[in-house]
Amino acid sequence: MPEFSLIEAFRRRALAREDVPLGIGDDAALFDPPAGERLALAVDTLVEGVHFNRGLPPASIGWKALAVNLSDLAAMGATPALALLALTLPAEDPRFVEELATGFAALADSHRVALAGGDTTRGPLALSVTVVGHVPKDLALRRSGARPGDDVWVSGSLGDAAGALALWKAGTPMLRVGPLRQRLDRPTPRLGAGQALRGLATACIDISDGFLADLGHLLAASGVGAEVEVEALPASTDLREAFPDPVARRALQLSGGDDYELCFTAPPSERAAVERLSGRLALPLSRVGRITAGASLRLLDADGLPLPLPERRGYVHFAEDGA
Repeated sequence: MPEFSLIEAFRRRALAREDVPLGIGDDAALFDPPAGERLALAVDTLVEGVHFNRGLPPASIGWKALAVNLSDLAAMGATPALALLALTLPAEDPRFVEELATGFAALADSHRVALAGGDTTRGPLALSVTVVGHVPKDLALRRSGARPGDDVWVSGSLGDAAGALALWKAGTPMLRVGPLRQRLDRPTPRLGAGQALRGLATACIDISDGFLADLGHLLAASGVGAEVEVEALPASTDLREAFPDPVARRALQLSGGDDYELCFTAPPSERAAVERLSGRLALPLSRVGRITAGASLRLLDADGLPLPLPERRGYVHFAEDGA
């Protein structure tokens, strides 16, 4: 499959936007950001065997490569506009590329993201995606705004993707993993929630490496601590059925990665506003703890008694095996 035929497979699926007057086909893309807004940029690389299972359907690979980047924009409250894709392929495979492009375009189209360019090369299968979005000046969500007394919230449910991976590693055929696999293979970036939280949340981060790990990043950036009520962590019905043991399920919720939900903080005075937002978005938003002074992170049981922190708080790059 010649390089330009490969590029054409993506180009003919690329969404057209008036604010991207020049996309695929030149040395660089051009983008006209809206007046009064700042650019928000993010990049992530997915490598086969590290970030996704070997044998994952190509369409799901394309979807996930874009989704994990859009999740970063969601955490900033940004609106996505365009993406760049650097694709490394081990060998010529037209069918694989066509399906990969279809999955990428399916998610891109649903969020009006224009694929504006990229690069192709030969090597171990990997996709590196850069996304460009925009956010009103001084309204970008950041990790550094949490204050003592704020509530800690999470969107959606936690642990589903980690549960799917745990079942697969235990020998369960992926076809039997069901809805949990959908959360692992095709995560949903919470862009609408991130944009709606502008001016409401005091800090925000997306949960990619694990709830405790990413909450820890938010706490470090804000210079605060937190108390987390483990019984308040939201679990889907599918996760409860697959992992009836609450200890095993809690470990997945606390330290499992690939959730791509949002963890955010907001003052107690905004609880009603957050609950209204949850109804408007048809997305569960769960209050799971509070921000404290100092730098400690504590887990509390249903009676408010302290629980030990797990040794593993999330995925550690360069220190763990991949998918």
